[in-house]
Amino acid sequence: MNWEIAAQGFAAMGSESRLQVLRALVRAGDQGLTVSQVQDRTGIAPSTLAHHLKFLTGAGLVEQERTGRAIFNRASFDQLEGLAEFILGECCSDVQQKAANYG
Repeated sequence: MNWEIAAQGFAAMGSESRLQVLRALVRAGDQGLTVSQVQDRTGIAPSTLAHHLKFLTGAGLVEQERTGRAIFNRASFDQLEGLAEFILGECCSDVQQKAANYG
């Protein structure tokens, strides 16, 4: 994952409301949730929720699929795992290298 994509992903999670939406979708798993189900679980007003879902979808953190009249929203687990790997991938490498140099 490159820096630009990582920055967009982290920026998309940069509000309490979008984090609430994302966590609700993560909890729902691959089945996902309709917009009304997300609203019920988060208490976010419909127009505001639409804005947050658009932001999260644009950053690739949420995938949407229309089934009949309903739009199902799912967390993009691959993208979320990529962000986690991006931020944690070099965890403690400076400490390990320092230990190797002085070992």
